[in-house]
Amino acid sequence: MDRRIKFRHLDAFSAIARAHSFKIAAEQLNLTQPAISKTLKELEEILGVAVLERSRAGVRLTPEGEVFLQFAEQSTAALRHGLRSIRASGIAAGQLRIGALPSVASALLPEAVMAFMVESPDTQIEIHEGPHHDLTARLRSGGLDLVVGRLGMPDTMVGLSFQQLYTEEVVAVARPDSPARGICDFAALNAYRVLYPPKESAIRPLVARMLIAKGVPLFANRIETASPVFGRTALMTDRDTVWIISAGVVANDLAQGHLVALPLDMTATRGAVGIMSRSEEVPSVATRRFSKGLHVLCAAQGLGG
Repeated sequence: MDRRIKFRHLDAFSAIARAHSFKIAAEQLNLTQPAISKTLKELEEILGVAVLERSRAGVRLTPEGEVFLQFAEQSTAALRHGLRSIRASGIAAGQLRIGALPSVASALLPEAVMAFMVESPDTQIEIHEGPHHDLTARLRSGGLDLVVGRLGMPDTMVGLSFQQLYTEEVVAVARPDSPARGICDFAALNAYRVLYPPKESAIRPLVARMLIAKGVPLFANRIETASPVFGRTALMTDRDTVWIISAGVVANDLAQGHLVALPLDMTATRGAVGIMSRSEEVPSVATRRFSKGLHVLCAAQGLGG
């Protein structure tokens, strides 16, 4: 290995590649844009090839960059894991950083975390909620210990392993007094404001394929959001709004009667929910213990399939 390649080179390259933006990557790493551009230039000079292409449309990986990215992220993740292992005393030894998609954060995760804290009271837990591509990128780079949520598309799962916990569908929900509550035809949703999963969400491809199969074009009167807070507020504000979202996000709202599910056939959106971790890394004791607790909890609740 060329000893001129430093951790900062790999970190900068990975951040730019995942963000598709020098500006966003610089903000994530607390650098200026000139500084991160200089770091990438140094890396490309060392490698002797361009790993990123810049254009007015944004930033994208070159073929060489696509190959190098996988190994760069695995290397930085392994180094971070090694540093954490060396510091395995005191607070660092009892830290668990969990990434959770909204459907899990709203339903399964709170009970799992409370049970884990009873068993491991000295472990410091951090919960990070966000869209699938952000959480998996942070997991891959070592910023998270595990992510619980929907299985993503293959390109988001490079370097990661997946343990299935259960499956769930996407649902379309509305207020109990909404005129949309009896809709059983997807095309009829065009008469309403639709809260639709954004491009970075794990359920977006499933919903899009379902609509294509049913011959329904993308809703023109849509708002793209993955925010549970915005979704609930929008429905409480406007009775003509319909929300397309993972069932886990609104499970309590449906059970308490605050929202109702539209009688639409959403079986095509059924997908796996599970635990994501770095495939080339031995998980910590805390990570293994929490993962086991999730499996036990799912079995106790009758989740599976």
